[in-house]
Amino acid sequence: MEYYNYIKALHLIFVITWFAGLFYIPRLFVYQIEAAEKPEPDRTILGDQLKLMAKRLWFIITWPSAILASAFAFTLLAMVPGWLEQPWMHVKLGFVVLLFAYHFKTHLIFKELQKGIIKWTSNGMRIWNEGSTLILFSVIFLVIVRDAINWIYGVLGIFLLGIMLMLGIKLYKRIRSRNPNA
Repeated sequence: MEYYNYIKALHLIFVITWFAGLFYIPRLFVYQIEAAEKPEPDRTILGDQLKLMAKRLWFIITWPSAILASAFAFTLLAMVPGWLEQPWMHVKLGFVVLLFAYHFKTHLIFKELQKGIIKWTSNGMRIWNEGSTLILFSVIFLVIVRDAINWIYGVLGIFLLGIMLMLGIKLYKRIRSRNPNA
């Protein structure tokens, strides 16, 4: 237990950098999708630069952070195996599985865009971008609050947050339709 706080700090640092990558990569995807609609030479210049930026972010920051956050998490669970008996930990691990599913789907989107295959609209990608936000809010509130009654309020709060995010995306779309440079 002497190293517990160091392991916990490293786990949190890599969770933060992992989420930073998951927050930013879909934004780069939005820009890639929009760049593909531009006339030449802008399409090629922007497309090539955005592909390079996405590649560096994905393989230098996001994937290593996911692996290291997970390694430190397994270390913490080995140090405090009693957490696996806690109901809140079961729910948290469920969200971690959901986070990895989100990560792997994002990886598939990354691979398609690197090949120039565009299956998403920029608006659809903006909505996809909020998936990691909802997972982050869920996990943070779950870990901090932990008890069942407050967790019910947390779930309601997540739904409210999701509704607010969707309304924000619709508002932003309306603003952009009036002013493309907004």
